Amino acid sequence: MDFDQARRQLLVSSAALTAATLLPRVVAAASPPVRGLRAGLTLDAIPDDGSELIRVGEWLRAQRALADGYGDVEWIQAFETKVAKLLGFEAGCFFPTGTMAQLIALRLHAGRAGARTVGIHPSSHHLLHEHQSLEILHGLTPLVLSPWGRPLAAEDVRRSPERLGAVSVELPVRWLGGALPTWEQLQDLKAACRERQIPLHMDGARLWECQPYYGKPLAEICRGFDSVYVSMYKTIGALAGAVIAGPAALIAEMRMWRRRHGGDVVHLYPYVASAAMRLDRALARVPVWVARAQRLAATLKKDSRLALAPDPVPTNMFRLYFRGTPEALRERRDKIAKERGIWVTWGFSPARVPGFVECELQLVEASDPLTDEEAASAVLALL
Repeated sequence: MDFDQARRQLLVSSAALTAATLLPRVVAAASPPVRGLRAGLTLDAIPDDGSELIRVGEWLRAQRALADGYGDVEWIQAFETKVAKLLGFEAGCFFPTGTMAQLIALRLHAGRAGARTVGIHPSSHHLLHEHQSLEILHGLTPLVLSPWGRPLAAEDVRRSPERLGAVSVELPVRWLGGALPTWEQLQDLKAACRERQIPLHMDGARLWECQPYYGKPLAEICRGFDSVYVSMYKTIGALAGAVIAGPAALIAEMRMWRRRHGGDVVHLYPYVASAAMRLDRALARVPVWVARAQRLAATLKKDSRLALAPDPVPTNMFRLYFRGTPEALRERRDKIAKERGIWVTWGFSPARVPGFVECELQLVEASDPLTDEEAASAVLALL
């Protein structure tokens, strides 16, 4: 292994430190500092000025869709069923947040299995971003099963010394830049959970982005999971919300727990409408965004100042590593935003190698106005 290869490998391995410490706080505090942005290379790159609320109102009137009371209206129930069928399940339930939805799903799985330990990847949202919600709210114990540098695998489940009440698997793995197991590895993971009679839950916040990589229908990807969560604002671009899909009995119980969690918002219709009017178009665009991310990654790889992960890029997101300081890079990013109207990324954070930083790119609807050359030029302008 030559020096450049070793350097790139070490840079990529630094994501664990970043995710667990600085970057979540950087992203949470970030907001675009300029008006008039026309495009971006990350989620929520263009702040909404109220136009989404107008679009929601117009869609509701065109559909003659009435406001709900605690989600109880036919068109919302039809949307829940539509998402569930798309994922190959009997039923679905809309939640105001994915965090709430997944906590409830894991509690119910663990209760049925008679074990309180939940197997997870070290980059799991449950571990990094929820302030010990599994333990404090539901008395569940998260158990890290795998190393940071690869997706959770079958051998991790088979070697677990503890009895597991559930395993939660993220597809794709956000903090690994959208990394995915191969199809064969995914099927082996499902088999391992069946062998040990462990409920298998999918954190599918960005599940939609996996479909081009696997080249199979979403329902086939989800087959073998006991429940699947999908986000309605990540990739889809809705105001907020999530759907959990699963067997009808599980979903009926989740509705009761939604109320217990305070998630029975009196009117869900703005959030569901924002998702319903976007879903089909967004899913049709996902292959385009994945292809664009792969072209962008191929272009950026030619610059010796950059390292990226994963390589090759399987979805529409990846991570970049390069020299600099977060402060200087934020200034350059803001300058690019003001001069070009392009929001490149939300945050920069120190990598484990001194003098290097990392950032995340995710190509969704905000990238549509850009040519490939404009996208690459905006990223390279950071350097």
